[in-house]
Amino acid sequence: MALKDLSPWHHGKGTGGTVPSMTDLHREVDRVFEDFWRGFASPALFNDNGGTMTFDVRVDTSEDDKAYHVVAELPGMTEKDVEVTFADNMLTISGEKKEEKEVKEENLHRRERSFGSFRRSFTLPSEVDEGKIAATFKDGVMTIDLPKTKTAQKKAKKITISRGK
Repeated sequence: MALKDLSPWHHGKGTGGTVPSMTDLHREVDRVFEDFWRGFASPALFNDNGGTMTFDVRVDTSEDDKAYHVVAELPGMTEKDVEVTFADNMLTISGEKKEEKEVKEENLHRRERSFGSFRRSFTLPSEVDEGKIAATFKDGVMTIDLPKTKTAQKKAKKITISRGK
């Protein structure tokens, strides 16, 4: 068997009689690169979304007995670039990134810009104490604490698990 016989594009052999077109190959190569870059998930990697540049924000959510917690990674941004709202049990984090860097050296002149917006929303149970919601921002990371109401804190009861006989 020759090496060329192992190729899925070799004259239709092994492909059910159809030969993938160059368009199919192009699509597959694009998919591989998109999958590769998606893993980095940097807000600097923008997507064209209907003419508006947007980017993904990585968010961790957690819950304990007393509160819900949301941690959002927003590198290159400050608290002035972000807006947090809570209405009808929906937490919304939105913002806009405007960044411009210019490097001037003896033999190098480079200017880079990145602009874009984001919006993430989370529906929470009605047991959030709205008056005590707090958000902090430090080193490109925003933490939002959404305390549960006293009634919600009492609802949770830990059940002791005993060993079976």
